[in-house]
Amino acid sequence: MNSLSSPTSASGARRQRLDEDQRRAQIITAAVEELAEQGYDGLSLTRVAKRAGVSKGLIWHYFAGKDDLMESTAKATMTTIRDRIANSLDLTEPVPDIIRAALRRAAALNLTHRVELTALNRIVHNLRQPDGTPHLTLDAYEEIYQAQESLFRRGQAEGSLRDFDTRVMAITYQGAIDMMLGYLGSNPGIDPEDYADKLADILLTGIQRS
Repeated sequence: MNSLSSPTSASGARRQRLDEDQRRAQIITAAVEELAEQGYDGLSLTRVAKRAGVSKGLIWHYFAGKDDLMESTAKATMTTIRDRIANSLDLTEPVPDIIRAALRRAAALNLTHRVELTALNRIVHNLRQPDGTPHLTLDAYEEIYQAQESLFRRGQAEGSLRDFDTRVMAITYQGAIDMMLGYLGSNPGIDPEDYADKLADILLTGIQRS
């Protein structure tokens, strides 16, 4: 009896977990849209619930409150953007070519993912600890840093990149991307691909093996 019931129970648990993940994602998507349209202070959990097609009480079931929802939304949005860029790249190419292509994809985010970027920026600049310090720290970048370090180490192993501290370079590289996005967002007349190529030239000059 137990041998027959266990798989069913496990399958049911998997379906339940998947349903919960999908519901959380649905709420986060609604929060992104609400942030982009109404701003951080104007965000209403009631409207988030309506956009998501759930009761407001269900938001409290999945998230401890507005701050928890905002933190989860920021981290999920960062992951979504990172994964979409990674999935658009040809990872069989030499690492310098991957870096240049990744910078071009990142530079285009103000056009391709403006809503997500707007929401993310509003969370980063407004979500605070009780003492007023930013709630989101550089720790939120950890998975991104690790992925970038892995790419840099691959370049070093294949001989296309010279030896350097991959952690320092990952932080520098991500910082350059963040500054690029901020600048391009404030200056829509700048050609994003041209900016990305010039940034790639500068970065690759410093790290590419000659």
